[in-house]
Amino acid sequence: MGKIKMDLQAALDKDPAARNKFEIFFTYGGFKALYRHRFAHWFYNHKMKYLAKLIASGTRRKTGIDIHPAAKIAGGVFIDHGVGVVIGETVEIGTNVLIYQGVTLGGTGKDTGKRHPTIEDNVMISAGAKVLGPILVGHNSKIGAGSVVLKDVPPNSTVVGVPGRVVKYNDVRVDDIDQKLPDPILEEFARLNKRIESLEKALDVKSCKYSITQENSVDECDGNAIEREIGELEDAIESKINNLRKH
Repeated sequence: MGKIKMDLQAALDKDPAARNKFEIFFTYGGFKALYRHRFAHWFYNHKMKYLAKLIASGTRRKTGIDIHPAAKIAGGVFIDHGVGVVIGETVEIGTNVLIYQGVTLGGTGKDTGKRHPTIEDNVMISAGAKVLGPILVGHNSKIGAGSVVLKDVPPNSTVVGVPGRVVKYNDVRVDDIDQKLPDPILEEFARLNKRIESLEKALDVKSCKYSITQENSVDECDGNAIEREIGELEDAIESKINNLRKH
């Protein structure tokens, strides 16, 4: 009962739409899945595996959340919405973990024994993320939406992308459940655009204004304007090259 009370409190703390524990207990699919899993896990550990899997099967039909009865889940876990969540047999989840819909904590299909992830305390796994294999996700870490994580994640890290890569380290998170994460690809485009702009200035060439800016935003424009600027840029570069050849 202690873990169930912790799960209720976690839902109340992490979901701004939650009004009271009574509502969570009877209407939240994520809480129902964890509640039923506690019983399935007990039966599984007491050699009543068929009954445990029967409970897990019923939970999947009712909530859309598939948790293997052998998975070890600490108290204080919250599955928000939860449809499409899959938690494998040898998964271990610590306290104060937040899991959004569409998350898979699964295996890679080639391991034996411990073949699923271990999630430490205070981790947030955003919508659609896939954490695969016998890896460790360190405490206070964030997994970005849609990321595919195949390697260990250090504590206090933010991971995004396919495959997942660490884009922040030692940025300690305590109560932050914001899914807004850095976009390393957009940041790289902005860096390259800044360098191109510097080169164009050095060549005394008009810089294309319709591009990704340093503020990571994209200016609105029409296709004809871009084509005109590209044409002007090509003419200016060709003129510079011809002048250099003459000298």
